[in-house]
Amino acid sequence: MLLQFVYSPQDFVTDVLQRGDVRPPPSKFDTLIRAGWTDRMDRGLFRYRLGDLQTRVLPGPSGYVAQLNIQRGIERRKPQEILSIQQEFNPSQFNFNKINKINADEIICEMTKDTGSGVDLPAGQLPRPSRIVVLINVSPLEFGHCLLVPDPSLCLPQILTRTAVQAAIESVLLSADPGFRVGFNSLGAFASVNHLHLHGYYLDHELRIETDLVKPLIAEKRFYRTLGFPVGFLIFTEPDEVDTTARTVCEVTDFLVGENVAHNVFLTRGCPPGGQTPSAKERRLRKGVRIAVWPRKACFGSKEESAFNVALCELAGHLPFKNKKDFECTTEREVISIVQRYLLPEDAFHQLEEQLVNHLLTL
Repeated sequence: MLLQFVYSPQDFVTDVLQRGDVRPPPSKFDTLIRAGWTDRMDRGLFRYRLGDLQTRVLPGPSGYVAQLNIQRGIERRKPQEILSIQQEFNPSQFNFNKINKINADEIICEMTKDTGSGVDLPAGQLPRPSRIVVLINVSPLEFGHCLLVPDPSLCLPQILTRTAVQAAIESVLLSADPGFRVGFNSLGAFASVNHLHLHGYYLDHELRIETDLVKPLIAEKRFYRTLGFPVGFLIFTEPDEVDTTARTVCEVTDFLVGENVAHNVFLTRGCPPGGQTPSAKERRLRKGVRIAVWPRKACFGSKEESAFNVALCELAGHLPFKNKKDFECTTEREVISIVQRYLLPEDAFHQLEEQLVNHLLTL
């Protein structure tokens, strides 16, 4: 019988600080994901056994977290042929409804938000969301790597919806671990399956995106541009703003899809954004969630980098390397050079930013 995980906003964990500080005990969500994932690993349901990954932080101000994960580069499923950012769902290709392709034991649980019964929802607030199926990623990049699939039976293509974004934000808030991250690759941005899904995993290392300085673009929407490399957009939310934030994130990603701009999204606990270096106290805070959205050049076909692909975690500063030589020898400068090849040219980004800001102001 499929395990049900029903949650409410009362389950959100708000007293979270950066790694190294005193942490609250694991939440119900953490306990479920960690135990379920470990159980599947012990039962041999993954394509390879993931032990403690060899890890090093590259010297330099970016603080890139490099990990050696040779097996993922070898064993992960061959990506589907993607020809368009707006490509429609194709039921004949691999998808998360194909039980013959997915062992039912790979499913950890089904998440549903309890919105209460008999309660009138405020105008514009989402109704009871669709179920979110949580299953292991059989080619994991880190501990707890799972897939969040909004109601697979809807057969949605790999384009973010408000329900998916809300579930992603709430998953981060349900975790008491500041190292739990959620991300999304659009089509043309190294999504390997055209069936709506997001990635969730634990990474016990601080990333620069958690504290990066930002420039306000639309203050009332808490919409910013990141000032560090790689340049992108950032939305910040606290637990009582999830509905509004999910709408803003989708306004951004819907615009990018409409303009045929590939993008990666990364959600993580982070300190409140600002344009000046945060105080030591502010820097430690992880009550809210930072949602980074990086527009980038679209990649279609099977071209891949030898060291690492540039997708959601790489843009956030987490680098799963495919081979030992690159893992040991690659410098921060070389990482920046590789990542730069996949970003929009500076003038194209600023033009896109201007169009996006004008679009958001009309909504």
